[in-house]
Order: sequence, then C-alpha cells, then structure tokens
Amino acid sequence: MLDHTLPLLAQGYAWLPDLTRRKGPGPVRTRLMGKPAIALRGPQAVSFFYDENHVRRRTALPEPILSTLFGKGAVHTLDGEEHRRRKAMFVSALKDATAVTVLAERVAEEWDRAAKEWAGRSQATLFDEVSLLLTRAVCAWAGVPLTGHPSDRHPSDRHPSDQHPDDAARQTAQDLVAMVDGFATAGPRHWKARSARKRQEERLARLIEEVRSAGHEPSDAPSVVEAVAAHREADGRLLDPRTAAVEVLNVLRPTVAVTWFTVFGAHALHRHPALRERLATAGDGYARAFAHEVRRFYPFAPFVAGLAPSDLEWQGEHIAEGSMILLDLYGQNHDPGLWKAPYRFDPERFDGREPGRDELVPQGGGDASAGHRCPGEDVTLAVLTTLLPRLARLDYRVPEQDLRIPLHRVPTRPRSGFVITDVR
Repeated sequence: MLDHTLPLLAQGYAWLPDLTRRKGPGPVRTRLMGKPAIALRGPQAVSFFYDENHVRRRTALPEPILSTLFGKGAVHTLDGEEHRRRKAMFVSALKDATAVTVLAERVAEEWDRAAKEWAGRSQATLFDEVSLLLTRAVCAWAGVPLTGHPSDRHPSDRHPSDQHPDDAARQTAQDLVAMVDGFATAGPRHWKARSARKRQEERLARLIEEVRSAGHEPSDAPSVVEAVAAHREADGRLLDPRTAAVEVLNVLRPTVAVTWFTVFGAHALHRHPALRERLATAGDGYARAFAHEVRRFYPFAPFVAGLAPSDLEWQGEHIAEGSMILLDLYGQNHDPGLWKAPYRFDPERFDGREPGRDELVPQGGGDASAGHRCPGEDVTLAVLTTLLPRLARLDYRVPEQDLRIPLHRVPTRPRSGFVITDVR
C-alpha cells in the first residue's frame, strides 16, 4: 500500500475526504509516515476513537507537533489515570461557568477598546488584531503578566522597540499564533513555531517558579497559573516548571486560536451579508447557532490520530496493534450523511438545537471532562458568541483583497488576514 504522507502535505484538508470518496463508504486504509493507518468517520467512530482502550496517545504524537503545538509532557500525551488527573486541572478552569463568563467579559472589553482604536486607522487586519486582543484578555484572566515581558530577555537580545508598552502583548500574541500556524508544515513556519514555544516556555517556567517561591496558598478561585503551579500528579509531585509552563500554554494557545474562527465569521458575513442584521440584533441563541456553523463549515483541524494499543476490530475491519487510527474531523463536519447541503453555510441548522456530542467535531469528540476532547470548547463558544455579534454590529468596509481560503494550508485562513477599512 502506498504511503500517503506526501499527498497529505500537498492536499491538506482535502486529502482524507478525497481518499474516502475514491475508496467508497466505510473505513479507509492507507499508510502515513510508514505506518499502516485506518481512517474512521461518524458519531459511532467518534465513540470508538475516544475509548481509551482503543487509542494510545503517549507515543502517538510526532516530535514536530509536540515541539510546536502541544509541548513535550503535555496532557495530550498522557493516557489512563495520569491523563484523567491532569485533565481535571483543565476542566476545573475551563468548564467552570463563572470563570468562562469572566473570560468572555474580558474579551468583550478588549474588543470594544480595540474597535475604537481601529476607527482612528486607515485600515486594520482583523486576524492580527483579534489575536492581540484575545492574548490580552486570556493572559489577564489566567494570571499571566504581560508588562515587562521584553525585559525577561537577555540584555544583548533587546531591541529599541522593547520600550513600546504593547511589545509584550504583541510578542506573546505572535508567539501563540505561531505555535498553531507552524505545527503541520515544514520550513520557516515550523521553525518560527519552535522558537515561539521555546521563548514562551522559558518565560512561563520562570513565572511558575516565582509563584511557588511566593509561598501563597491558592485561593478558592485560583488563576490558571496558580492552579497549574499547585497541581500535583498522582505520586504527589509538583509538575516541573517547564511542564507547568507547557500546560499554561495549553490554556493560552487554544484561546488565542479562536482568532481563526472569528476571522472565518467575518468571512461568512462578507459572503452572506443578509445574515448580518439578524446576528447583530439576535440574542445568544442565534449567536451560538452562528458560532456552531462557523466551526462546522470552515476548516480548522483536518483529523486527529492515535495508535491502536492492541489488535482491534471496527465494524468487521481488523485493526492491527500499532496501526494509526485517524478520526476524520473535517470530513465528518461535511458528511452529506450527517448534514443537509454540507457545503452551504447555514446557521439555521443549529437554530434552536444543540448538536450531538459526537456529531459536530471541529475540536474533537467524546467526553471533555474525562476524555481527550478539548476542554476549552466552552471557552471557544463563549468567546465566539461574544465577538460575532459585535463584529456584525461593527461598521466597516472590506476593500479588494485576497480572501481565498486555501485547503492545502493547515491551519488555513483567508490569505489577506481579512483587512477592514473605514471603521466607525
């Protein structure tokens, strides 16, 4: 069987859906990085994939992804009780309704402040601006100081521009974006992501040490930094400072990654201007439906993968121990067997109803509390339902630019970053 690693890199999001169409219904067999692989899709496949008896993650993630997107020693690399204990730390921070509301309020404040600044400029690139305001909001919420960040560097590494008060926020925003932008590619984007992760891990490891040396007991509602600094593994050990920094970044980075969905929302409003008035004036129900449809329609994660820990069977298909198991997220979100007119953007499909747990899977599936589903999904929806109506109410012009969204690029986004002018 041919290895499809190069076609995957060339086709991106389109690779697995195209392979599925060519090979017909049912699981699709292929090879990736020299390993036999089987690709699954559908709600039953989601349940199968997220059963920890079926997929092992400890050795499944390749080093380039760990050194860019997730970080070495991250919760994503754990299984069993180790994973459940570490995951509980994230669930307590990211699924607490009060904490999520506070973060959404901070995001709203940063958006409103930024929108006033855009009105004084000739133009603004929405991707850059949203990543910056989300960075400011989530760092303040998580207890990560931004002031003084440039002085953390060695004096020989400093630059005159370090004196600008926004340098710390902009550098952090650029680094968090780079970690996401460079995980699935080779070349400059990938090496930029590695450098960004190294820089931020070093800074946050120092912050963890400072929090611990201060000796304060965590409050009843500790910040993310305090919670991670105080977390103990099953054997009673504190996380080493570098691993603790990795886990703080696993809160900051996914929150800033909502930039992609926000800009996709701007793209949807530009392509479907008739939806703007309803989104601008409707309540949270329609805003949530719009957010769900943005997450379903636009490409984010192409698939997730793990390794079979033993010989398995899926719908009569044998899966040999050590095989890669792929869950086709992009394909499932566009499966005509699950969605009517799947390539039509239509928030009405979610108006008045929530999607099933294993039906809509832009950020994975399964149980977020105990499994490997992203625990920040509630944060994603809260941020989007906060920002998308504000975006719809913002008065601006979209000048001529390249708004194409290339499917071969992972992660993708509008080529221009979505430039807006004449903001009022």
